Amino acid sequence: MTDRLSNRQIEAAGLADWRHVLGTMKARFKTGGFATGLGLVDRIGSAAEEADHHPDISLTYCEVLVTLSSHDVGGVTQRDVDLARTISGYAAEVGAEADVAGLTQLEIGLDTRAGERLAPFYAALLGGGVKDGEAVDPSGQVPTLWWQEPHDRGPALPEPEVPQRWHFDVWVPADEAEHRLRQVLESGGTLVSDAAAPSYWVVADAEGNRSCICSVAERD
Repeated sequence: MTDRLSNRQIEAAGLADWRHVLGTMKARFKTGGFATGLGLVDRIGSAAEEADHHPDISLTYCEVLVTLSSHDVGGVTQRDVDLARTISGYAAEVGAEADVAGLTQLEIGLDTRAGERLAPFYAALLGGGVKDGEAVDPSGQVPTLWWQEPHDRGPALPEPEVPQRWHFDVWVPADEAEHRLRQVLESGGTLVSDAAAPSYWVVADAEGNRSCICSVAERD
């Protein structure tokens, strides 16, 4: 129950409503109204208490976003799979529709060799703390900040045409990544490199500012 599961094991669980994103399982349920969402959250809370395994939940007017992970192993375990299956059952009962295409997790990277020194500043600025050398907000209000050595930009990437030290790492489900890439290219972006695909693609906006579209594919 407490062993960390691989990407393949998570996929084999057959959880159609859920996707593996950045060490977590995420689901997004369209409820169509606040009362339905609140009822779903209440049922999820009861199941979580019974299982003694508690997800992160975000409730808005028309949807419920649920994130599951086992913090003791830093990834997904059978506990998460079992609770995810229970939650999907509750969502189906209240008529909430899963939207896997909308699942996204954002991290922001800074090119610097001084990450350890800068982390306390950004943690204080964003109202969070330092964990494993990164600036983290436990409440989830702002993305995690991480540090990338300037020389460690991936396989054979050309230098950017414009000065840039910040970049977005946009994590999406593995089966959503190429669709997200197409949307970016159709919206005026350019592909800088696919050398590391399907783990990540490097893209740029019309001015040359770079970001990465990331997935868990081929990371086990």
